[in-house]
Amino acid sequence: MTTATATQNVLAAATSTPISATPTATTDTTAASTAGEANEAGGAGAVAKDSAPKEPPITVPSVAKRTRKDSIALVSAIRAGRKSTMWPVKTPPPLPGSILPARRIVAYYGNPLSKRMGILGELPPDQMLAKFDTEIAEWQRADPSTPVQPALHLVAVVAQGSPGRDGKYRLRMTDSLIETVATWAARRDAIVFLDLQVALSTVQEEIPRLISFLKRPNFHLGLDPEFSMKTGAKPGTKIGTMSSSDVNYAIGVLSDLVTQNNLPPKVLVLHRFTRPMITGYKKIRLDPRVQVVIHMDGWGQPWLKYDSYRDYVADEPVQFTGFKIFYKNDTKKGDPIITPPELLHLHPKPVYIQYQ
Repeated sequence: MTTATATQNVLAAATSTPISATPTATTDTTAASTAGEANEAGGAGAVAKDSAPKEPPITVPSVAKRTRKDSIALVSAIRAGRKSTMWPVKTPPPLPGSILPARRIVAYYGNPLSKRMGILGELPPDQMLAKFDTEIAEWQRADPSTPVQPALHLVAVVAQGSPGRDGKYRLRMTDSLIETVATWAARRDAIVFLDLQVALSTVQEEIPRLISFLKRPNFHLGLDPEFSMKTGAKPGTKIGTMSSSDVNYAIGVLSDLVTQNNLPPKVLVLHRFTRPMITGYKKIRLDPRVQVVIHMDGWGQPWLKYDSYRDYVADEPVQFTGFKIFYKNDTKKGDPIITPPELLHLHPKPVYIQYQ
């Protein structure tokens, strides 16, 4: 593995981008503000009389300082999920040793070299793991029927603001840093994700150098299209994209590793908060040796995150779904972070939860 000089070059933009308030999401939320839906969300107003059969009422958790707009968006997402016939995605039964859907992965994300990229590097290891324990307990309490699988999600290839010696605008983390995170994970019986922000490099160039780690049964993979700059733009100036071909390449590598090394199935997490971030999603070729999660990334107020989950994850089904919580960015306007009971009302229920 190429050794990186672990400098302070970690790109600040890698803290991720706010979700764009697309016309579709805004229109959907406005349309959801009917008298009946407002009533279900806790707002005032009588339910309009209608000859159509009434749907069962939707009750959402009460959270202090949660706005009516947030509650309406949650109700809208729940209702859309109830009506959808696309979930669960029809696939063969999970292979022995599969994590999903029997367990829910709860992950802490970031990079130890940066306090700005996420909780994994923001706190000293002991404090970080203690805080992690509280989140794991919250999820287990909220859904006792689904055991929590802890995970540490390390950005192992970090998009950069400078081109570097090869002009690829990315910094590869050292083996020793990855091993350090693996030792932290072992303290909580956690799995490890290696996340790739390929910038002007490619998935095909970056995955092979991590094979020695991905051969281990507790290592899995994440791909972040936000920082896949196929147009040649500098990372952080535009939102990037990955194609189904990129995803299928990753699935192929992981599935071969599972077979060749007699491993349990791998998990592949794909970040998404705009439609163009993943192109050709219907062409993603599923393989029982690799479990694919489309993960609602991006920060913003709860109503916008619910709309994005519905529009870019639930409405374009691949296999499993995830949802990201930002400790700082999601609370910039005074909103409390979304709680496990709120997320558990979504359909499909996210089986991968990431905290940054």
